[in-house]
Amino acid sequence: MKYYIIIPAYNEEAFMSLTLQSLVEQTVLPTKIVVVNDNSTDKTPEIVLAYAEKHSFISLVNKKSDTIHLPGSKVIQAFHEGEKHIDEAYDIIVKVDADLIFPKNYFETIIQHFKKDEKIGMVGGFCYVKKNDDWVLENLTDKDHIRGALKAYRKATYKQIGGLKPAMGWDTVDELLCKFYNWKVVTDESLHVKHLKPTGASYNKAARYKQGEAFYSLGYGFIITAISSLKLAIKKGKPLLFIDYLMGFWKAKSSGKPLFVTPEQAKFFRNYRWKKMRAKLF
Repeated sequence: MKYYIIIPAYNEEAFMSLTLQSLVEQTVLPTKIVVVNDNSTDKTPEIVLAYAEKHSFISLVNKKSDTIHLPGSKVIQAFHEGEKHIDEAYDIIVKVDADLIFPKNYFETIIQHFKKDEKIGMVGGFCYVKKNDDWVLENLTDKDHIRGALKAYRKATYKQIGGLKPAMGWDTVDELLCKFYNWKVVTDESLHVKHLKPTGASYNKAARYKQGEAFYSLGYGFIITAISSLKLAIKKGKPLLFIDYLMGFWKAKSSGKPLFVTPEQAKFFRNYRWKKMRAKLF
């Protein structure tokens, strides 16, 4: 199975070479790697070009955009730019961040999952962050969720869910749409990926309402949003984020912001979330 990787990158000179080196050392190599340099002001593009000279499957795309790093929108707009530079000859399309170190068998294992069951639509490993001298699980989500930093999609699945949404929540709506269309989402706990920069480290203050806005856009409704917001704020160790998330929800609702999904899909999402919450309680 052929897999293409698209890497949005903004000022990643500290990590870019580590990510690319881990990809060129894979036991099953990618057919294409497209790195989208999203208006970097450091040496990110030079690092990518140096790798492209040695590896013909790596290419650099330069994109001009606002330097403000809002979660979701900037990175997925860069990903969409990368999509313009690939053909349709892939079986798996992968979105990864430019601050990861993959184990050598990562994509060989991902491919094995896809081959094993044709109803598997998405596969991913787990992100680990360094604390003191240990690499520990970056435990921000349930273990059945694939982190946005390392998403691999079967081509048919990717097409059916309509690609990725350029807004915060894109890495939740993709999985919920997978389930809506009866695709399986698989996480593999044996795949430990080193995440060199903690999630959200470069977000600015304008981003703090975006999570609540994302919950609204997924059609969660207020009660599920409140529960999800409290859980996430506690996991991040910042309880006051709960207020920001709720404010983001009400801002989106009062402005009449359109949902990511159809009413039927939103109803499915709510039922799915309630089912998961009941399963944890009982």
